Amino acid sequence: MSLVNGRNAARLTAARLIAARLATVTLLGLMTAGCFQPMYAERTLTGEPALREKLSAVDVNDIETARADDARLVVELRNGLIFNFTGGASPAAPTHKLVVRMSTTRTSAIVDLTTARPDIENYGIDVSYELREIATNRRVLHATTFARVSYDIPGQEQRFARLRGMRDAESRATKQIAENISQRLSSFFVAGT
Repeated sequence: MSLVNGRNAARLTAARLIAARLATVTLLGLMTAGCFQPMYAERTLTGEPALREKLSAVDVNDIETARADDARLVVELRNGLIFNFTGGASPAAPTHKLVVRMSTTRTSAIVDLTTARPDIENYGIDVSYELREIATNRRVLHATTFARVSYDIPGQEQRFARLRGMRDAESRATKQIAENISQRLSSFFVAGT
């Protein structure tokens, strides 16, 4: 009889321990729930302007590049940044300006031994950017980012396919750069760092 009572007491103790752990986890969850703030909410918990309003107040300057061949990419990157900041809406009165410098690279990754022509090429964009307050012209953020994409050359006779592959790679790289910069500025405006 005492063996059965001992097992029941052990089960009761285990159940109490589990209940205590669940209560602790629930209490911690409730305490930290007030700290959560959605990044893309309409307003912050304190009533300050939301992230979308802060991003739409960033003026994107003309992007600097060393090569004249990159003019199409400069326009594509600038348009991508503006769209990411405003979401297609009208921009707010600018409070910050974004200064971007871009350089590009293209390297052959795999070369055909018989023709000495590339079969696969890598395309890269390196960007350094800084965010400045317009009122004080003080630099509040300086960072760099990059994107590397590859593209196939389906055959040496298909020159158009090579050009089309390179253009698609350029577009993918500029889109990735615009996303990287947008995410970094979002982090800055939300966290302040």
